[in-house]
Amino acid sequence: MTLADPTSIASWHAHIYFDADTRDAAWALRETIAAELGDAVEIGRFHERPVGPHPIWSYQLAVTNERFAAVFAWLVVNHGKLDVFVHPNTGDALRDHRDAAVWIGHSYALNLAALGG
Repeated sequence: MTLADPTSIASWHAHIYFDADTRDAAWALRETIAAELGDAVEIGRFHERPVGPHPIWSYQLAVTNERFAAVFAWLVVNHGKLDVFVHPNTGDALRDHRDAAVWIGHSYALNLAALGG
């Protein structure tokens, strides 16, 4: 087995998943994240449609390696009823989303065709 170098991880993304029924909870969590995590994350657009490989509505949190452990731990205990998809950014988007990702809450089948898979 060939081991990968963890320093190949440039950063991390966490995607908060929601739908029409959980939209308000997702927006409230987004506001709480902005207030509680501040500059530890960069909050992306609030997509009320599937985008890229994500099969349902979502918004992205961009996290540096230095802040990842604290942000991940915060999401684990504060995600409420929302599901969170977390993946590294190594430059290999298919592998990052398919083979190196973790879920907080329930998992979903991704649209890997959007990443060439």
